[in-house]
Amino acid sequence: MCEKDILILGIESSCDETAAAVVKNGREVLSNVISSQIDLHTLFGGVVPEIASRKHIEKINQVIDQALSEAGLTLEDITAVAVTYGPGLVGALLVGVAQAKAIAYAKNLPLVGVHHIAGHVCANFIEHRELEPPFLCLIVSGGHTHLVVMKDYGRFEIIGRTRDDAAGEAFDKVARAVGLGYPGGPKIDKAAREGNPHAMKFPQAHIDGAPYDFSFSGLKSAVLNHINHARMSGAEISVSDLAASFQNAVVEALVSRAVAAAKEFGYRQIVLAGGVAANSALRQGLKDACEREQLEFYYPSPIFCTDNAAMIAAAGHYEYVRGVRHGWDLNAVPNLKLGEQRKTE
Repeated sequence: MCEKDILILGIESSCDETAAAVVKNGREVLSNVISSQIDLHTLFGGVVPEIASRKHIEKINQVIDQALSEAGLTLEDITAVAVTYGPGLVGALLVGVAQAKAIAYAKNLPLVGVHHIAGHVCANFIEHRELEPPFLCLIVSGGHTHLVVMKDYGRFEIIGRTRDDAAGEAFDKVARAVGLGYPGGPKIDKAAREGNPHAMKFPQAHIDGAPYDFSFSGLKSAVLNHINHARMSGAEISVSDLAASFQNAVVEALVSRAVAAAKEFGYRQIVLAGGVAANSALRQGLKDACEREQLEFYYPSPIFCTDNAAMIAAAGHYEYVRGVRHGWDLNAVPNLKLGEQRKTE
């Protein structure tokens, strides 16, 4: 191992995945271990915060040991420890933050807190080593829908965001209403492949004076009203057509704003990030639009779209290089805003 190599141990526990990874020089993944709780939370129709926190406590040591073992390293080889400290479920975040602080303190390693959404953006650096900021990024997840300019490593400017529901949240609520269950995003995506995306016309919100902001609450309500009306009148509901039509409305809203923003602000690269970045219709819609507009399109593999620690280690690498260090008072910040990370440099 060359002396100049920077080896970051990343820890992620913001929701229902307990994850640890080792990333070399910000872009080479040496290990990426994820312990998912999806099967457990499916029983409840969504994530139960208390259960998630307890499972993180059970799994955190195991995933870190496995990540180091798969990388062929020990803690003595690690340059710094990076950990998600927000946003997310406060109890879940606390498990990862406490573990990272303990390791950093015991081994006298630098501690670097990472914004979860910055991690999603940096997932693209893992597979697209030629990608460099600045670029436009569409971030779509269960809790966030943002249009962001990544001006430089660690520097973000938000130019559009959701005013209500995030896209992923809307997917979950519609999936639950139509009987597909949890997690909603993958189930809607699968059902939509058998449906007609133009079978039903659902509305898209446009916000005066904020052309790049999103709103999915009205769309969600329109879908729920359609379901209720059909049930009250005894009409049959085509789940596949409804899923395809709903998904089409979401994808159109996301793609149209991303492409328009790239053209207005002069960016030739659009980067997709977040859990909903795994959605096949969204990926294809953005790919087709970028080809028409002669824009470059980047997106991560599905394993790096969902919550994982490799993306946190990648983001942590660039924070570490910038001189960002956190103290032993680092705490979980469940509502942490992008660009408002507390740091010392």
